[in-house]
Parts: sequence; structure tokens; C-alpha cells
Amino acid sequence: MLLMQFSEQTADFPEIGTWSAEELKAHIAFMKDTNRKLGEAGELVDAQGLAMPETARIVRSHGGGVPVVTEGPYPETKEFLAGYWIVDCDEPERAVEIAASVSAAPGPGGNPLNMPIEVRQVMSAPPGEM
Repeated sequence: MLLMQFSEQTADFPEIGTWSAEELKAHIAFMKDTNRKLGEAGELVDAQGLAMPETARIVRSHGGGVPVVTEGPYPETKEFLAGYWIVDCDEPERAVEIAASVSAAPGPGGNPLNMPIEVRQVMSAPPGEM
């Protein structure tokens, strides 16, 4: 799983809400092209962009009663998950290669964003005796 995370500490580019229409279109076109290529290669399982953190809800169980729901925005949030890809690769190095490509998605002025992409293996089911 490739996790696209944005953080005030790691973003060397303006917030996406300030990008021009052309910059935003170029960014989205890059992501669509990446997904198309991964699909054609048989490596794409799923990919989704996520809504901004202001739309998030944090839900906690409340001892069998009504769950506690906290609604955004969360001013203490310094980073957030912006989207993900689930890819099926023969080698872990291929997942790193894909992550590096996605990291270089274009941003303002067409410059690569170089955003951090976390690469994590999706776990398989536990052994049958568990």
C-alpha cells in the first residue's frame, strides 16, 4: 500500500487550494495516467484520493452505548492522508519505484512535489489456527 501523506513539515509547496486551475489539471492528469499505466501492467488493485481532513470524522466505541463522534476540522492535525494506492508487485523494490514516481507528481509551476509516500505491505490473513 502506498500512502500519500501531506504535512506542514514536509510540504515545500503551497496548499492545493491555492494552485491554479492548470496546475491542478496537470496534477490530476498525472495521477490518472499513473493509475492507467499501473492498471495496464496488472499492478493496480485500487487507488483513491481522500477528501480534505475537514470532512473527517473520528469515531470511538463508547462501552456498547452510542459511539462518540468527533467532527473536523482538527486544528491539531499536522499531517493527513491524502490518498492511497494498493499495488500488487512481484518485488518490494517495484513498490518503491512506483512510490518514487508518484512522489514526483507535478505541483505549482509544474515542479515535482517530492511528497513523502509511505510504502507498507498489506498483511495476509493470520494462520488458520488463530
